[in-house]
Amino acid sequence: MTPKPGTKRKRRGPSVRRPDAAATGFAGRTYDALREAYPNAKCALHFRSPFELLVATILSAQCTDARVNMLTPALFAAYPTPAAMAAAPVEALESLIHSAGFFHNKAKSILGASKRLIEVYGGEVPSAMDDLLTLPGVARKTANVVRGTIWGLAEGVVVDTHVQRLSGRLGWSRGKNPVEIERELMALFPKEIWIDLAHVLTHHGRRICSARKPRCADCPIHTSCPSSVA
Repeated sequence: MTPKPGTKRKRRGPSVRRPDAAATGFAGRTYDALREAYPNAKCALHFRSPFELLVATILSAQCTDARVNMLTPALFAAYPTPAAMAAAPVEALESLIHSAGFFHNKAKSILGASKRLIEVYGGEVPSAMDDLLTLPGVARKTANVVRGTIWGLAEGVVVDTHVQRLSGRLGWSRGKNPVEIERELMALFPKEIWIDLAHVLTHHGRRICSARKPRCADCPIHTSCPSSVA
C-alpha cells in the first residue's frame, strides 16, 4: 500500500530467511566452541552510563576500541553529561577526539546527538530502536550496541569489521555489506544469542582470526573452519 504524501516510512530491520538445518547445526556448534573459548566476551568500550556508551560507539566508527578507550576519559571529564556535551565548543571537542579519526564529522554527530537528547528525550538515552535512529551519527550498528549492552535488547546483530570478516570465513554469510550479513546471521542464530554472538566473534577476531595473518594453528575451531590453513 502506498503511504499518504508526507507520511514517513517506519524504519525496519533486515528481513530474515531461514537457512537449512545443516547450516544451522554447524553454526550452532561453532558458536558453542567459541563461547567456551571466550566465556567473558563483552563490549570492549569503557563506559559508565548509556550516554558514555553512545558517544564511545559513535567514536569507534573506523577506529579501534582501544584508541577510543584512551581518549574518552578526558572527553567525559570535560563534558560528562548530554547538557555539557551539547554546550561544548566544537573546536574543543574536535581537539579531544582528534585521534579517533574523522573528527569533524564525529564532533558534529556527538553535538547533534547530545542536543537532541536534551530537546526530545529529557537528557536520557532512549531504548527504542526507532528513537535511537533519530540521533545524529547513530545507525543500526550503534543502536544495536547501545541497546544490547545497556538493556539486553536484541533487534539485530552488531556487524563490525571482525563480525563481517569471520562470518565470511566461517561460511555463515555471503553478504557483501553489513545489512546483508546481519540478515543472514539473524536467520542462522536464535535471537537470544544475537548480542553475545557479536561479542564472541569480535573477541576471536582480535585475538586469533586477524585480517592479515590469522593464527589458524591456535584457533579452537580450526578443524571445522572451511577457511583454516592449519
